[in-house]
Amino acid sequence: MSASLTALVNARVMGGHGLRDGLAVLVDGARIAAVCPADDPRVAQATRHDLGGKLLLPGFIDVQVNGGGGLLFNDAPTVETLRGIASAHRLFGTTGMLPTLITDTRDTMRRALDAVDAAIEAGVPGILGIHLEGPFLAGARKGIHDSTLFRPMDEEDLALICAPRRGKVMLTLAPECVPPATIRRLADAGVLVVAGHTGADYATTRAALDAGVCGFTHLYNAMTTLTGREPGVVGAALDDAHSWCGLIVDGHHVHPVSLRVAIAAKARGKCVLVTDAMPPVGSDRPHYTLNGQTIVMKDGICRSDDGVLAGSALDMASGLRNLVRMVGVPLDEASRMASAYPADWLGLAATHGRIAAGQQADLVALDDALRVRDSWIAGNHAAH
Repeated sequence: MSASLTALVNARVMGGHGLRDGLAVLVDGARIAAVCPADDPRVAQATRHDLGGKLLLPGFIDVQVNGGGGLLFNDAPTVETLRGIASAHRLFGTTGMLPTLITDTRDTMRRALDAVDAAIEAGVPGILGIHLEGPFLAGARKGIHDSTLFRPMDEEDLALICAPRRGKVMLTLAPECVPPATIRRLADAGVLVVAGHTGADYATTRAALDAGVCGFTHLYNAMTTLTGREPGVVGAALDDAHSWCGLIVDGHHVHPVSLRVAIAAKARGKCVLVTDAMPPVGSDRPHYTLNGQTIVMKDGICRSDDGVLAGSALDMASGLRNLVRMVGVPLDEASRMASAYPADWLGLAATHGRIAAGQQADLVALDDALRVRDSWIAGNHAAH
């Protein structure tokens, strides 16, 4: 019996079939050793951590995090910035994330990729890889991105993005701006290619899916809509059985009815909660600078002076609550949208996203109001 064995007891544990009482979660170092009845003999031999009836869920995994704690990844793509962003989001139950670089120069992309690699090597808690959102995007659907930095992808870009690295690499691109053959090269190199900020029609999007696109960035936002005669990017996303869709569930980016339609249309397991979070998350400062513009967070919405949405002020715990209360998703399915399904998307299902033996001990304890009270990353506990 390991001396480091901890038994998390007196919790309602979220498993594959919903919440269950009477279970203990045995944590041995960084891993979950077992999920067993509370009267299992191993529990008596472990250090007990009584959770007082809280909900115990898998830690949340967010594949789109631009900033937090007053920090923006683009401003200073360093290990310390990543440490600060991850620490801010941990307060809201995020135990794994892809820090996201918004459209920038190739040099900044290189520094961001290197910073994430170094952060993973240094063991910064919660960093699973990187999400490059741009610069291979469509000017007509630029959103808050600086379209003067948009450019075609060349061989130097391909070499940079496809180079072997620690962690996952996700890349948002516009399918009409990158040929299918190039998408295939990216996918074959292990890059998770997703479509976003695109004015593509259905046929172009379908060709990109066939070439290796595996998902869609913030579904409905900055993409062509579903209409009767032209399904557009949204139609291609909802019709495809194999791709994932990121959903920003803040009540501002997408109407709750549209969210329900997407969740109903997609194959189960393919809708993923994301935040698209900006520096105000976990910070008292409601404003930040992006592309030389001052962005202000007011009433939970981040906007530029001309009214363009600039990411979000959403955290994963709030997104979970909104899924349950605003959209009407059952808590067990909302939990999977925040943990198991993003782990599946990232190819990490064997180690992340579930409370089961052999998984990394990334966990979050919530009270009945679905507020985060405790978190564990690789078995390391923090009270909030």
